[in-house]
Amino acid sequence: MTVDNILLFSLFIAVFALMIWGRFRYDLVAFAALIVAAVLGLVPTGEVFSGFGHPATVIVAIVLVISRGLVNSGAVNWISRVFVDSGRSLSRHIAFMAAIGAGLSAFMNNVAALALLMPVEISASAKAGRSPALSLMPLAFATILGGMVTLIGTPPNIIIAAYRGEALGEPFGMFSFAPVGLVCAIVGVAYVALIGWRLIPVGNSEKAPTADLRDIHGYVAELAIPAKSPIVGRLVGDLDDEAAEAGVVVLGLIRKGRRLPGGARREEILEDDILVVDGPVEAIDALVGSLKLEFPRRDSIKESGSSDLALLEVVVPRDSRLDGRSAGTVGLNRHTGVALLGVSRQGRRFRERVRQLQVRAGDVLL
Repeated sequence: MTVDNILLFSLFIAVFALMIWGRFRYDLVAFAALIVAAVLGLVPTGEVFSGFGHPATVIVAIVLVISRGLVNSGAVNWISRVFVDSGRSLSRHIAFMAAIGAGLSAFMNNVAALALLMPVEISASAKAGRSPALSLMPLAFATILGGMVTLIGTPPNIIIAAYRGEALGEPFGMFSFAPVGLVCAIVGVAYVALIGWRLIPVGNSEKAPTADLRDIHGYVAELAIPAKSPIVGRLVGDLDDEAAEAGVVVLGLIRKGRRLPGGARREEILEDDILVVDGPVEAIDALVGSLKLEFPRRDSIKESGSSDLALLEVVVPRDSRLDGRSAGTVGLNRHTGVALLGVSRQGRRFRERVRQLQVRAGDVLL
């Protein structure tokens, strides 16, 4: 064994050890290994960065850009509304998402399919009140399995096809991998959906949180309404369904630098108005894409506690007008200018669609 062989195997062992340790990011470990290999002369100087121009690398970069565009455009939010049902059991949900992930990854690269479906999966987990740790790993396996079906499904297929083209003058075709890959994908997805997800270890930190109700509030955002937005001409109160689907709450409207009284529920939305909403950053991002809104300035998103709004926790007594009714039917925001952000019932916390939730005596409202 030559000195170069010894150095190369030692470098591989060090890289694998660091990746197993997990203390440092994988991309940093890999890039550091490349630099060390170049310094030691294990990689020719002229080819140190040649991998960044490989078709597989370029394709992965392109599809990640496209995936981000789909998120910003509201396409992910639409997929979540149409295909994801938070009422499904966990096993049915995993089977459904695994099938979608495998199908998409066969025709749009498995990295892109995973990047597209991860926000959908995280949103679905939040709506169902369960940890995404139970469903993200099955989704990752499903996209890997689906990627084996076609040429563009996974980077290794692209690499081996390019190498075959250079060596034999004829690369693999689009469906050359299908006879083997399709069988592996069907069997693998069935195993992941029926058995595999049950083997995922879930620690106490990954269970549904039971902390203070205030932890469920997100951020207050001011969103500019351009002329192209479809909500121009509508009433503020008519936005409840779109806001609930995205996972945010409409708090009010700002016009010409002045905040309109209460929630401005009966006000008609005009061009250049500013919509004030509360919710997680991902939900606000989805609303911006679906309603074609804009962020007017860099500090347009801030923590709820730093805004001019007050967060209060109140308990519903037995003689309350809210007992047995929802905030929507009572007109809580319309009559009082108070926005219901969350509900806690015997330790279980609700954030989504709280306007339609029937409030009970003893509930804690945010």
